[in-house]
Amino acid sequence: MSCKTIIVNLAVDADPMPTVKFAAAIAVHFEAQLVGLAAADVPPLVATEKGLVHEGQIMETRRRELERRLSELRRTFEDLVPPSIAGRWMQYIRTPTSALITAARSADLIVTGDDAGDDAFRALDIGSLLLGAGRPVLLAAKHAEHVAGKTVLVAWKDCREARRALSDALPFLTRAREVVLATMAGEPGQDVRDSLADAALFLRGHGILARTEVLVGETGGHQLVEFAHMIEADLIVSGAYGHSRLREWAFGGITRSLMAETGINRFLSN
Repeated sequence: MSCKTIIVNLAVDADPMPTVKFAAAIAVHFEAQLVGLAAADVPPLVATEKGLVHEGQIMETRRRELERRLSELRRTFEDLVPPSIAGRWMQYIRTPTSALITAARSADLIVTGDDAGDDAFRALDIGSLLLGAGRPVLLAAKHAEHVAGKTVLVAWKDCREARRALSDALPFLTRAREVVLATMAGEPGQDVRDSLADAALFLRGHGILARTEVLVGETGGHQLVEFAHMIEADLIVSGAYGHSRLREWAFGGITRSLMAETGINRFLSN
């Protein structure tokens, strides 16, 4: 994978400056085009004293307010992106999750902050994005200005998602000073060590010398995050593991822990 087009998501209810600066630094690093995207929608029902009703005038007013906000975000994006970066803008009156999934077809990477919320019309559903975009998603840590890439922790598991993440993250791994390839196992048998060795061999074929670690004991996301802090990793690479539940997808414990961790940048693929 090469990083030539990056989409950065600007949440309508958050300060766009940190996320734009973060994504711009990545675009400079990879000499990539940076696409700013902002989207939100107006709920089809409006709450009034009489309950939930269709109210055309109120909806039109909210739509105009939303369009003004999208214009503000565009100006901020254009002001912050350095002239050396080829940048362009996209905005939609639709849910941000749906807009990003559609736009992802023309990008290599999606960058977003941790600005998720309960309002599906204005806030990004990161889980649905991971499952629907078909592209890796880089979640920026709070107050992060760039991905230093000095130490990258790769969470290895012998499954499709982890293999996809390992391949998708190669542009970041080739630039890292240290790559730690770690797997979690309650009982680390020979098959676990063989799997880890094969993943390290794959990286070596791309010129990346990775140190391998087997984290013994309870296999949970909190253990992985604690290990990442211990080795001072500034990026975690992981597959996003999901399990079907009724009509939606519920992510496993490791992925939920990584999505909730705001102190480290996280690169997730599904």
